[in-house]
Amino acid sequence: MSAQAVAPTSPAVRFDSVAFRYGGEGPEVLRDVAFTLPSGSFHFLTGPSGAGKSSLLKLIYLGARATSGSVEVFGRDTARIGAAERAHLRRRMGVVFHDFRLVDHLSAFDNVALPLRVAGQKPRAYQEDVSELLAWVGLAARADSLPPALSAGEKQRLAIARAVVARPWLILADEPTGAVDHDMALRILKLFVELNRLGATVLIATHDRELVGRSGIPELRLEHGRLTRNAA
Repeated sequence: MSAQAVAPTSPAVRFDSVAFRYGGEGPEVLRDVAFTLPSGSFHFLTGPSGAGKSSLLKLIYLGARATSGSVEVFGRDTARIGAAERAHLRRRMGVVFHDFRLVDHLSAFDNVALPLRVAGQKPRAYQEDVSELLAWVGLAARADSLPPALSAGEKQRLAIARAVVARPWLILADEPTGAVDHDMALRILKLFVELNRLGATVLIATHDRELVGRSGIPELRLEHGRLTRNAA
């Protein structure tokens, strides 16, 4: 894969007394959450359904703002930056969404290539990287297929390839192994581990206790919106 820009040495993510409720009303989804992800670290984010995992990820990738407290991404307070800097930070993140968010009229190859095209790269510059990633996630033979023709597991793997192809500083994944079998889950984890070894900060939200237990990777655990285990 192509070379990765060097990430800042400041913590990748820092939450300080963060609370969050949707629309500013109703019950708090997150309560007094505080933790730090050092740049270049790898953590799992665990907890039962409804614990607030997806909401926490949303605050990091700038899909929402905290109701109170502060969220910093690579040293920048996300509540105090303008639109241009928010766009810059988003380009440094790779996000694997739980609902995939693929572009149905683009082939599997072009879905993976999309972040590179948006960044201004020419096809000859990214052909090898995209093909390599499709092979890694077992989709080399499906490069020309459209997302509606793919199974849920294939869509999951395609979304992962798209999220990491630009070698982001920060990788956020919401249940990235939820629609694949055990062997493919281990293969996907190996890809994330390799990207982390090359410098990316990785945070994976998962229900897969076996994967967490076997990996030895530190764990942040949410229960009822509160952080009950902080491995940072």
